[in-house]
Amino acid sequence: MSLGQPWEHQHGRISLDNSNSHESNLLEYEAFDVLSPRGPLDEGLSVLSVDMRVAENRKDHYTDNFKSSSLIVRRNKEFTISIKLDRAFSAEQDDVQLEFLIGSSPNDNKGTYITVSIGKGKHNRHWKGRVVEIQGNEVTVGITPNASCIIGRFRTFVAIVTDFGRQRTQRNQDTDFYVLFNPWDPADQVYMDKEEDRQEYVMNDVGIIYNGEYNNISSRSWNFGQFEEGVLDACLMVMDAGKVPLLFRGNATEVVRQGSALLNAQDDKGVMVGNWSGDYSSGTAPTAWTGSPEILLKYASEGCEPVSFVQCWVFAGVMNTFTRCLGIPARVITNFFSAHDNTGNVKTDIVLDKDGKIDRSRTKDSVWNYHCWNEVYMKRPDLPENFSGWQVVDCTPQETSDGLYRCGPTSVNAIKEGELSYPFDAKFVFAEINSDLIYHKADKLGNMKIIYVDTAYVGKLILTKKKDSSRYEDITSNYKYPEGSLKEREAMQMAERRGVSSRDYLPLAEAGVTIELQADTIKMGENLKLTLNIKNQTSQTCIISAIITGCVAYYTGVTSTTFKFENKSATVEASTTESLTIDVKALEYMPYLVEQSNLLFVVYGQVEESETSLSTMRVVNLHPPELTIKMTGSPMVGKELMVSVEFLNPYNFILQKVNLRIDGPGLILTKLKYYSQILPGASVKYKVLLIPRFLGKKVLMACLDCPLLRQVTNQLEFEVVKDENRNDLKE
Repeated sequence: MSLGQPWEHQHGRISLDNSNSHESNLLEYEAFDVLSPRGPLDEGLSVLSVDMRVAENRKDHYTDNFKSSSLIVRRNKEFTISIKLDRAFSAEQDDVQLEFLIGSSPNDNKGTYITVSIGKGKHNRHWKGRVVEIQGNEVTVGITPNASCIIGRFRTFVAIVTDFGRQRTQRNQDTDFYVLFNPWDPADQVYMDKEEDRQEYVMNDVGIIYNGEYNNISSRSWNFGQFEEGVLDACLMVMDAGKVPLLFRGNATEVVRQGSALLNAQDDKGVMVGNWSGDYSSGTAPTAWTGSPEILLKYASEGCEPVSFVQCWVFAGVMNTFTRCLGIPARVITNFFSAHDNTGNVKTDIVLDKDGKIDRSRTKDSVWNYHCWNEVYMKRPDLPENFSGWQVVDCTPQETSDGLYRCGPTSVNAIKEGELSYPFDAKFVFAEINSDLIYHKADKLGNMKIIYVDTAYVGKLILTKKKDSSRYEDITSNYKYPEGSLKEREAMQMAERRGVSSRDYLPLAEAGVTIELQADTIKMGENLKLTLNIKNQTSQTCIISAIITGCVAYYTGVTSTTFKFENKSATVEASTTESLTIDVKALEYMPYLVEQSNLLFVVYGQVEESETSLSTMRVVNLHPPELTIKMTGSPMVGKELMVSVEFLNPYNFILQKVNLRIDGPGLILTKLKYYSQILPGASVKYKVLLIPRFLGKKVLMACLDCPLLRQVTNQLEFEVVKDENRNDLKE
């Protein structure tokens, strides 16, 4: 069967159970086929109540952060249930069974109907059970779900079994409980051995996502909110809507592969609609979101209708919530200068016209300033042992995989070694970080010629949030060996043996001259100074002519209006460097800016003496104006705290249709304030009252967004302490 397609029995007649929300319950009384009177028989034993011991169990299972009244446990770890009977329980004489059901067609063979016996019956098969304690008429039972059981919401029944039949408790939603993956247990597929890793990649409910460009890294806080009320049910609903069979929900590899397809709505009714057009009038702009709970809860409350609109970092943020919520360790990754290789040939082709400008009609590949995906941590039983660990998963819809828009999981270690024949989608990920940037130039007749190859531009820097820190960690070396090293060449040769096209265009004739473009870091609306450094490494003087083209661009590398076109030339002495300055005025680029305010400069140069060509690109990300967050009062659990968010419009144009969001897990549900306009020079101030619910480090984040101004964000980090006048507070 291919993943993600309609799931049916091998004979095509019986559908597999693929919903956690649909349920079929057992009869209260089930008579056995014996020659005796039918009907419930009172053998002097009946169930009076069932206590799921929620508080104690959840603390033991690291699930007490969930905003839910239900029991939530993890695989292969015992939890206890107390059963009150109408008389004392006898292990030698009584047969009491606990029955756990999931889905609409409970089946013992498929792990969707579990029976655990205490007393004289021996019916245990999937899960372990034992009597922990008997006190009077109350028996406490220990239940251990096995290490590979289905994750999801189970229903609980207690049955008294006699020679004549089985008498069950009534359906009671208070005894429902959830089973999650268990990264604390070595037997679980998602086990992590370090507690600090589990705290960061499973328990941390707020993170940082990096963006901007390679030489000018920006960041924004993101509310993962995996413990927020309703989020767990929403994550299970995602799999229900995608008809993921319950049978496969115990396999972390299957769950994340399905998730990478179901979180985008490209080819099904998935969670989020990707949009890179710049027109978001029929939904929310991707840059306006502050976290995952708002999106997941909107999807769930509106009958699984896809949420509009998002881009790669939002896809990655929500995927991180989906996986952490279910107990799979995960983190968000940013790859700077990420190739979107439509053909998977590890070549990114940039076509210049006869004037040295990018030919938009003939340039099909693109290099994203940055692209965000996820890594999930798990054993891969389907791969050699050294390819377990971090796996790339990407739900941004770029290319199809087995017929659906999804990507991964693919082993990070396998990518580094060029071992691209293992599932899933290794060639595509390899191309994102290893593509050669190939510049072609068309002559007057339209004939194409390769003029320059840059083997080091793509996959320049790969980052993730550092553990227990607001700084980033450079993990580029996890994905690739140093450029030009022996190991890097060996990995590329391995990739070619695994089906990647050979680099038959290398090596090109060396010009002996290199060019580099440097740029100031500036705010949107300021003038910009570019510096073109020309380094002559030959033993003779060279004359270099250069064409500099400037255009506005989306962060995906897709170019829009060209606003700058300038010719420069320089005579560079042997073994020296000459610098040329290009002035870019704000009034040149401001009328043409598109979202996220990126400028793309392309240089096409020629060395007259050798008639060789050079080319390079540089992205300049313009910083947005500031958003200020101020707090009045001391942050204490249970005490009111006033927060104000302020913004001043520094431009000479009106900002219209402005949305201001405030968000923070454990602090406040997402607040949205709308302003029809903010006049030039005018300021706005939005005040909110919040009451922190838990002790510890917290992050409050704010985002201002409108069609003319995107990515205006800020965050406030602080420690919530205990109010000494109260002693009923939880850490």
